[in-house]
Amino acid sequence: MKIITVCGSMKFEQEMKYYAEKLELEGNCVLSVIYPTRNNEYYTKEEIKMFGIGHNKKIDISDAIFVVNKNGYIGEAVRNEIEYAKRQNKEIIYLEYHNEKDNTKISQ
Repeated sequence: MKIITVCGSMKFEQEMKYYAEKLELEGNCVLSVIYPTRNNEYYTKEEIKMFGIGHNKKIDISDAIFVVNKNGYIGEAVRNEIEYAKRQNKEIIYLEYHNEKDNTKISQ
């Protein structure tokens, strides 16, 4: 069993939920993003910063991150999460092939 934090763009919310469930059913402990209840413009900069700090804490206690990079898309925030995970020596697992030496692809 691994502890895995799911990372991805909110445009892939449904896919992130799907893979969080799939990974959990495979016997992993899954930490997921917080799904906003309001549009971004209704959050203060401090609140948005707290989302990021909390997500990084999830990465800290994880063995790996699972990147939902549908159609190869990785936005700036997720790229930052990947870089953070690398600095913490976490395993990086990609949904789709990613042109890096440390990629892994999960079967769908």
